[in-house]
Amino acid sequence: MASSLEQTFAKRGPIRTIGVIGMGYVGIPSAALFADVNHYQKVYGFQRNSKTSGYKIAMLNRGESPLKGEEPGLDELIKKVVSVGKFTCTSDFTRIAECDAITLTIQTPFKNPKDLEPDWTALFQGIRQTGKHLTEGSLVVLESTITPGTTAGIAKQILEEESGMEAAKDFGLAHAPERVMVGRLIRNIREHDRIVGGIDEASTKRAIELYSPVLTKGRIIPMTATAAEVEKTAENTLRDLQIAAANQLALYCEAMGVNFYDVREGIASLKEEGVTRAILWPGAGVGGHCLTKDTYHLERGVKVLGGPLDYPEGKDSLFVLARNINDFMPRHMFNLTRAGLERVGKTVKGSKIAVLGWAFTANSDDARNTPSEVFRDLMTEAGADVRVHDPWVEDYPGVEIEKDLDMALKKADAIAIFTGHSQYRNLRPSHLKESCSGTHPIIVDGRNVVDPDAFIGIGFLYKGIGRGDKNGHPLR
Repeated sequence: MASSLEQTFAKRGPIRTIGVIGMGYVGIPSAALFADVNHYQKVYGFQRNSKTSGYKIAMLNRGESPLKGEEPGLDELIKKVVSVGKFTCTSDFTRIAECDAITLTIQTPFKNPKDLEPDWTALFQGIRQTGKHLTEGSLVVLESTITPGTTAGIAKQILEEESGMEAAKDFGLAHAPERVMVGRLIRNIREHDRIVGGIDEASTKRAIELYSPVLTKGRIIPMTATAAEVEKTAENTLRDLQIAAANQLALYCEAMGVNFYDVREGIASLKEEGVTRAILWPGAGVGGHCLTKDTYHLERGVKVLGGPLDYPEGKDSLFVLARNINDFMPRHMFNLTRAGLERVGKTVKGSKIAVLGWAFTANSDDARNTPSEVFRDLMTEAGADVRVHDPWVEDYPGVEIEKDLDMALKKADAIAIFTGHSQYRNLRPSHLKESCSGTHPIIVDGRNVVDPDAFIGIGFLYKGIGRGDKNGHPLR
């Protein structure tokens, strides 16, 4: 026998009009892909007309992507769905009433991770706007990464208060977490398996109906809403843990005078049935919106849901420890740079430092929680003159981004590479030497993008994360 919500969905009919709230790195490609589905008739992208992000509305409606960096297929897809009238971006949230399904892709940062209290302001505003205009038989899906228990808890409560309706009876509610990486947004949404968890079976089925047409290779993995919340937070927490393991091993290799990358190759070579030693890469720090905070959503979920936790008494969480290691890496870059300067008779105070890369990931303009900022602040506080170069990031509050690499390098005492942009993989040591200051300029490679010997050979003092075999090299 069909549930009352299934009957309500049947009365509403198939999903034809979709609303996507939040036009960012997740919302824009999601909306474009929904609009490219033949039997979906219209997709609205909802965006507040604010001073900081209102410009996206006009750009998207012209068929232009506000996202910079290399995003294969996105520009063409946006132009296509706008030109045929399938996608419109708007700040008119009353149009939510026209939508059969509404997804929310709004950030959920932490103001202070230590107190495990997220900044829910933007997400809750989006949920309230949705609730105010929600109509019977609609489906609401949270794609934002959230603390386990949020969908069936406070999100459901807000929607019911604002709509005057009852979830799982008058409207559906589910969590289907995004699983994308900047630089591969379209491919990730199409090809990654999709986790879908409703607060009841009917909501789960309706959400499966929503997402299935977008997938080309990925499959749907159904579960409860709370399980889906745990899955997403755990997924990113475990990746952060893997990065931390590589970072800690890199620090060990530096201390023991060996090359991390030789060690890594050996570890990764062990492959047979049932056996693998997958290992990620170390680096100058972890940035972005997801990995820097999802551990704290998982930790908070244990507290919010209130079950007993059997765990070694007095011991810190392994996941939080991993987060602390990754947070330390920009400071390690500072320590490497300072040690290099001291070795050639200079101090941080008064030195000119060129930071190469402000985006947190290669060939992107995404600078959210960039580790470069931590390094820059440490250098500035210590009295250095810091210049920043990035070929993709146009602007950043309070930071001047130099677009001319030669200007950023001019008279630099030290160069710190923070991002693996393609441009930095083709740096010519002789050209950099001409631009820099002194007989022995410093180059600190945080992404393993340069050949140490090529720089050492013409007089650079080289430092690199995990390069214990090179970090104490003789000066030439």
